Amino acid sequence: MQQREEKLLDASVESLISRVAHLKNALHSFIYKLENEYERLTWPSVLDNFALLSGQLNTINKLLRNEKTPSFRQQIIIPLLLSPDRDEELAKLTEQRVPVFSHEIVPDHLRTKPDPEVEEQEKQLSAEAARIGPEVAQKQIQTLNKLCSNLLEKLNNPRDDRDADSAAIRQNKPSFNPADTNALVAAVGFGKGLSKCRPPGPVAPGHTGQGPMMSGGPTLQQVTIGGGSGQQQGMGPGAPQQQGQPGKMPCNIKTNIKSASSMHPYNR
Repeated sequence: MQQREEKLLDASVESLISRVAHLKNALHSFIYKLENEYERLTWPSVLDNFALLSGQLNTINKLLRNEKTPSFRQQIIIPLLLSPDRDEELAKLTEQRVPVFSHEIVPDHLRTKPDPEVEEQEKQLSAEAARIGPEVAQKQIQTLNKLCSNLLEKLNNPRDDRDADSAAIRQNKPSFNPADTNALVAAVGFGKGLSKCRPPGPVAPGHTGQGPMMSGGPTLQQVTIGGGSGQQQGMGPGAPQQQGQPGKMPCNIKTNIKSASSMHPYNR
């Protein structure tokens, strides 16, 4: 009787390993298509791959629920040998995923319950669910269903409608401030709001302390020197010159120039 149960268990394990290998190959093929053939991949092909994976999972579930299949939950796995050294046979069986069967990885691979942190979170969620009354739970369910319905409605709308709505929103939204535009036009056309202070300009030589020269006016000032009295008179623009001797140098300036030239060392 015991030998028969052992043979049945071995056959069930081998059948389960074979089914899982087929499922793994299908997953590898689908992932390869998603990563390398995504440009040629069509939605019907994706649905076919999902259908294949779903069928293989259903087959594994049927195999586990079969009456002839022994209950794997009643089986106990005990590690007989733990070693920190690399095990080549174990690495080959696990496709290099578990190269070492040591004290560090045994609790993770042979665990039959979730992590303590996960168990604690599940307990908290169960306690919160128990505290919620039926009426509150029903309201939350209705709110969630409403949100999901609105989201599905937006996703099912044609893309053209969404693009048209976006274009209409962009067109109706003003991209400028009318008040700023009017102020700019008034400043350029009529000088409204501009400062009346004129920036400092170049100063005429010899007239330090005078204000800046106005644009469009004369840039030079005419100076005439009177001859009779021996005084120099600076005349403004448009003043008449001395009649009879235009531009004639007075005698006292000639005398000063002559005396200055006689004092030059080369003229001594």
